[in-house]
Amino acid sequence: MHKFHEVTARLEQALSGISYENLDISDEVKEQVELVLAQFRRAKGRVDAPDVELYEDLLSLYNKSNDAAADPDVLRRLAEKLQLVGIAELMQESLALHEMVCASGGDPGETFEKMSNLLKKIKDFVQTENPNMDAPAREKNLPPSTSGLATTDGNHKTPVIPDDFRCPISLELMKDPVIVSTGQTYERSCIEKWLEQGHGTCPKTQQTLSSHALTPNYVLRSLIAQWCEANGIEPPKSPSSSRPSKTTSACSPAERTKIEILIRKLTSSNPEDQRMAAGEIRLLSKRNADNRVAIAEAGAIPLLVSLLSTPDSRIQEHAVTALLNLSICEDNKGSIISSGAVPGIVQVLKKGSMEARENAAATLFSLSVVDENKVTIGASGAIPPLVTLLSEGTQRGKKDAATALFNLCIYQGNKGKAVRSGVVPTLMRLLTEPGGGMVDEALAILAVLASHPEGKSAIGAAEAVPVLVDVIGNGSPRNKENAAAVLMHLCSGDQQHLAEAQELGVMGPLVDLAQNGTDRGKRKAAQLLERISRFIEQQKLAQAQAEAKAQ
Repeated sequence: MHKFHEVTARLEQALSGISYENLDISDEVKEQVELVLAQFRRAKGRVDAPDVELYEDLLSLYNKSNDAAADPDVLRRLAEKLQLVGIAELMQESLALHEMVCASGGDPGETFEKMSNLLKKIKDFVQTENPNMDAPAREKNLPPSTSGLATTDGNHKTPVIPDDFRCPISLELMKDPVIVSTGQTYERSCIEKWLEQGHGTCPKTQQTLSSHALTPNYVLRSLIAQWCEANGIEPPKSPSSSRPSKTTSACSPAERTKIEILIRKLTSSNPEDQRMAAGEIRLLSKRNADNRVAIAEAGAIPLLVSLLSTPDSRIQEHAVTALLNLSICEDNKGSIISSGAVPGIVQVLKKGSMEARENAAATLFSLSVVDENKVTIGASGAIPPLVTLLSEGTQRGKKDAATALFNLCIYQGNKGKAVRSGVVPTLMRLLTEPGGGMVDEALAILAVLASHPEGKSAIGAAEAVPVLVDVIGNGSPRNKENAAAVLMHLCSGDQQHLAEAQELGVMGPLVDLAQNGTDRGKRKAAQLLERISRFIEQQKLAQAQAEAKAQ
C-alpha cells in the first residue's frame, strides 16, 4: 500500500511538471490529463492508514462460494469496521449496491453478484447475533416513513415495499427487474408493454432510449428476494427462460392474411390502391410490436422503400411514416438499411411535404441508434437537408432534425459535415430566439460539435461567448453543463476567449456551478476556473515584468 501511495505522488509530480498546453494534442486528451491530475492530487490529500486485516477479511469472504461457511470472527470484524451493525445500515448498503448496478447500464456480472452475496452473509450474521433486532425495535429510532412497516388496524404490521423495489410504471414489487438503456429499472412485463405501444422514451426520465434491449438486473432481483425473506413474504419466482422471442410475431392468421392483402396492393398499378394500402400499413405498424414484426416478415420493407420515390406526395408520406414505425423494432432497422432505404429517405427529407420531411428526419434518428448506420446516413448526404429542416421547419420538424443531427454527430466523421452545412449559425439563432423552445437541443449539439476543430472555430467565429456566459448564469442545470462544456473547448489554448469570458463576469456563475451543478457541470466549471485563474496569474506576472523593465 505504501508503494502505491509513493507511485501516486510521483505520477502527480510528473504530470504537474508537463507543459501539455504547448503540446500538439487534442482538447479531449488535455481534459483527460487534467482530470487524472486532479484525481492524483485528491489521492495525495486523503491517504488513510492501511487496514490490512480489513482488506484480508473482505478478500477471504468475497472469494468464498455461496454455500461455504464463513468465520464468525471475520464477519463480526467486518460488520463493526464497516459500521453495518443494524438492519437499517444494511438495507441502505443494499440500495447503494442497487444504484451502482443501475449506473453500470448493463449486465452487472459476477462482481456485483459476489458483492451482493458478501452483503447477505454479513446481514445473516448480524441478525443471528442479535435476534431481537426486529422491525418494531427499529421503529423507536426511525420515522414512520422509513421504518419499513405500515400499521394496519390493530397491532398487525404489513411490510412497506421500498421505493427502489417498486416498478416505476406499476408501482408494484418487481418480480423480473430489467435495466433499459438509460440505466432505469422496470418490471419486464410493464416496460415491454410500454415499448409495444410505440413509445421510444424512458417512462421515468423521458430520455430517448438508444435501444430497446432489456438487461436482467440480477442483483436487484437478489436484493428483493432477501427483503421478501426477511419480511416473511414469498419471494418472486425466477422468470421462465421459455419466454417467446420478441422477433416472432404473435399475429393471428386472420391478421396475417390482412397484411398480405395490403402488401399485394402496394405493388398495384393503381395509385389509389397504393395510397390506401400504404396508409393502412402505416396505421397497423404504429399499433403494436407484433404488427411491426409481421409486416416486415411479409416483405413490406422493400416495397415501402420503392414507394419513397413516387411522385404522389401522400403515398410518399405514408411510406416514410410506415418505415419510421417499423424501425422501432430493432430487427427491422437492419432490414430497412439493407433494402437501400437511406437515399430514398434523404430524398423525401429534401423534397417531400413538411409532414413527410419531419417523419423522414425521425426515421433517420431511429436508424442512427445503430452505430454503423451513423456512418451510412452521414455519407448519404442527409446532414445538409437536416440542417435546412432545423432552420426552416415547424417546431416538431426542428425537434426531429435536432435529435437526428445530435445522434449523427456523435460520430466524429459527421461533425465536420454538419459544420460545413452551416449548422452553427442556425444553432446560435435558435439559442437566442425568444420563446423558440430549442435552447436545450441547440446547446446539446454545440457541446458535441465543440470538440471538433472545425466546430470550435465556427462557434468562436459566431461570437458565442456572451451567450454561453449568460446560459451558465441563468440556464437550467443541463444547459449550464453544456454551455460550460462548449466554453471549455473554446477557451482551450485561446486566451482571447478566456479574457472575454472573464470580462463578462463568468467567474461568479462558474463558482456556483462548481458547487451546485450536475456532476459533469461541476467538473467543467472547475476546469474553467482553473484555466481562468492560471490566465489571471499569467497576466499579473506579465504586468509585473513589464513594470520592472520600465523601472
